[in-house]
Amino acid sequence: MNTVLITGASQGIGKETARLFANRGWNVAVHYYRHEAEAKALAEELGHITWAVPFCADIADSKQVNHMAEKVNQVFGKIDALVNNAGIAGQKLFQDLTDQDWREMFAVNTDGVFYTCRAVLPQMLSRHQGTIVNISSIWGISGASCEVHYSAAKAAVIGMTKALAQEAGPSGIRVNCVAPGVIDTRMNACHSSEIMKALAQDTPLGRIGKPQEVAALIYYLCSEEASFLTGQVICPDGGFSL
Repeated sequence: MNTVLITGASQGIGKETARLFANRGWNVAVHYYRHEAEAKALAEELGHITWAVPFCADIADSKQVNHMAEKVNQVFGKIDALVNNAGIAGQKLFQDLTDQDWREMFAVNTDGVFYTCRAVLPQMLSRHQGTIVNISSIWGISGASCEVHYSAAKAAVIGMTKALAQEAGPSGIRVNCVAPGVIDTRMNACHSSEIMKALAQDTPLGRIGKPQEVAALIYYLCSEEASFLTGQVICPDGGFSL
């Protein structure tokens, strides 16, 4: 049975991705950091249909990430797919950004992806198979006002994805990137209803995206149906970035 490690799986896109993989017969390593109760509840829910285990780690800490990867391999025997979903967001005028703001954004959104890929890749290389899906954002492509640090960190994920896809491809490992548009998640709950309505109106499909729709794309990229796709950046955004 295949195993997927999903970071930030306790809520939003990560939670729906975990549910989809479980329903398709995969073992699921449910990563979390702060939301322990939600992660354990999800693992218990998924445990009725597959083997699901919660794992705690601060992905901004390479030692914790390495320890998590070791534990996941010990429990499940291998990691067939890695979904780097965990991330943080923030809004500030550029001139108000502090060194700490910048470093924290990159520590989680960029360093965390690097640490997790580095920790998981060796066993994929040894087996000459595996898939990695990194979650970026449309703001990593187009940039967003008052979100320079977030946009820059997510743009770095795109560059990392493309470079790693070229390096790992000869070993049979596929690396792709999903850059969602505006999705109905807790991360976007900071926006007022007026802002969310305006964002929906600016989307050609006329609505905000659902986490389940992003999860479906992530699963597809990890499946055999996408066996000839690597180094791609795909935007489930309802046409927002057109």
